Amino acid sequence: MSFNDGAQLDPSQVQDRRGGGGIGRGTKIGGGIGGGILVLILALFGINPDILSGLTEQGPGTQQEQTGPGSIAECRSGVSADERLDCRIVGTVNSLNAFWSKYLPERGVEYPRPETVIFDAGVRTACGPATSEVGPFYCPADTTAYFDPGFFQLLETRFGASGGPLAQEYVVAHEFGHHVQNILGTLDYAQQDPKGPQSGAVRVELQADCFAGLWTRYATTVKDPATGQPFLEPLTPKDLRDALSAAEAVGDDRIQEAATGRVSPEAWTHGSSEQRQAWFYRGYKSGDINQCNTLTGKV
Repeated sequence: MSFNDGAQLDPSQVQDRRGGGGIGRGTKIGGGIGGGILVLILALFGINPDILSGLTEQGPGTQQEQTGPGSIAECRSGVSADERLDCRIVGTVNSLNAFWSKYLPERGVEYPRPETVIFDAGVRTACGPATSEVGPFYCPADTTAYFDPGFFQLLETRFGASGGPLAQEYVVAHEFGHHVQNILGTLDYAQQDPKGPQSGAVRVELQADCFAGLWTRYATTVKDPATGQPFLEPLTPKDLRDALSAAEAVGDDRIQEAATGRVSPEAWTHGSSEQRQAWFYRGYKSGDINQCNTLTGKV
């Protein structure tokens, strides 16, 4: 979806850690749900999870926020969100925070806003260090969603997703879906049963897809708190096709077949293309979080 030109973005909701100097050396990633989420994402993108054993945390020093030309400090309007990918991430984060901070409290659940980080090369997190190869991820230990803008080109060129804006916004909304799961207490379900088409891992990922669809249904009416105007322009059929193409592109079956020439459902961690599309669309059509219960029944 394109942004309204008059939308006022708030770049303070996103940290820009590009050019932060990598992840350095130190202790290895620990266990727990954070490390597990990273492993699942690595598996999704066809990367050997064993590389995690070679990743190490940053030693002394901190990564610096980027504030010069080309930084997200320039992301102030809907025009910039339509022109620049990093600004589109900022605008999507603004819209997601505005949506969930209203939707959940109306249902008796507080919404503590997550942090969001844009990075390149590598980043340190409370779940351990990660490189760009990990792809977008959410770390529950620091309640932060992490995005390398370079991934979105990979989504299009390697995985065959549409290059449309909602294909990219869907990815951001999916990671925020994990934050909502963290609030609701469903995120750790992934660790109870980590692989297979009906596994806890797949169920958690499909619920995050459903939550992304839920946001999509209301996104064009979510208003900028500062101006009272919607962040995004009305949804078009092409927008919806773009989002569904992204959900299809990151299905386990499609990635496995492209990588190995065969499909192994017993190794699935995120769900098939059909499952991912179906649960995104269910959230979009229903607009009801209660329809996103992937944890019981067949998915």
